[in-house]
Amino acid sequence: MSKSRLRIALTFTAALIAAADAPAQDFPAHQITIIVPFPAGGPTDTLARILADHMRTTLGQTLVVQNVTGAGASIGVGRAVQSPPDGYTLSIGNWTSHVGSPAIYKVPWNPLTDLDPVAMLSVSALMIVGKTGLPANDAKELIAWLKANPDQASAATVGAGSGAHICALYFQQKTGTRFQFVPYRGGAPAMQDLLAGQIDLMCAEASQTLAYVRAGKMKAFAVMSKQRWAPLPEVPTMEELGAAGLVISFWHGLWAPKGTPKDVIAKLNDAVAAAFADPVVRKRLSDLGQEIPAREQIMPEALAAFHKSEVEKWWPIIRAANIRVE
Repeated sequence: MSKSRLRIALTFTAALIAAADAPAQDFPAHQITIIVPFPAGGPTDTLARILADHMRTTLGQTLVVQNVTGAGASIGVGRAVQSPPDGYTLSIGNWTSHVGSPAIYKVPWNPLTDLDPVAMLSVSALMIVGKTGLPANDAKELIAWLKANPDQASAATVGAGSGAHICALYFQQKTGTRFQFVPYRGGAPAMQDLLAGQIDLMCAEASQTLAYVRAGKMKAFAVMSKQRWAPLPEVPTMEELGAAGLVISFWHGLWAPKGTPKDVIAKLNDAVAAAFADPVVRKRLSDLGQEIPAREQIMPEALAAFHKSEVEKWWPIIRAANIRVE
């Protein structure tokens, strides 16, 4: 090969390498959108806004939170799936949107194969809470009252297959109780009706209930985790009450459309880790009852493995329950 052709080949190769490196070097060049598939004011929306506030400083660009709701959160996730895989549209979600909903709704996407994991976010417990007007004051009294009044109580769900729905179904199965389900578009409106006494019960994300329980505005009966929840250590686990296996974790993750460059995902993951390392952010999340994973658990690979395990565990259970969309 002549020297001139060799120079051309080397120049072309260098250009290809530069082009491959360009996404991370130039990213982000403009605004990033985080799609929340739930209404404003709920726990996922709150988490997204806390992250966006800090990540805009790390990344040097504005992050906008967009609430796209409906169909058990599947519309919002679908919007992200269909977006260009460039890192400028992200999907934040939880057990409901990325495990429960796609097991029930007929969606043209798969949460494991049509999204690339960016970061594991926070983890919180699920808790059975009730309105202050309920005659029961603890879990044993609640179960006894529900058994004595079958199908009389009402329980909020955030749509078919939501964490609140599956949790309540499991509660019924393990305790031999029956009550009516009332679907809501999100956790925030359901919580408002619970506070107003319009519904009796809800299996809610514990962090969403903390301030209300402490203020005496709702009753906390049991937590759906293996250990008691640190912010409310007086509330027993369902396993302590004899309902073995009634454990459901409520977790959040961040994803990008399938095919997003790995270096862009790495940059986004670093921005999430930087937010979680900030003492101010950590305190805000801790005050909400959210647990922040260790750095290695925040990695995309950790989210991918955990997400896969949750889908493999819960999809057969959800489908066997023959849950129908309201």
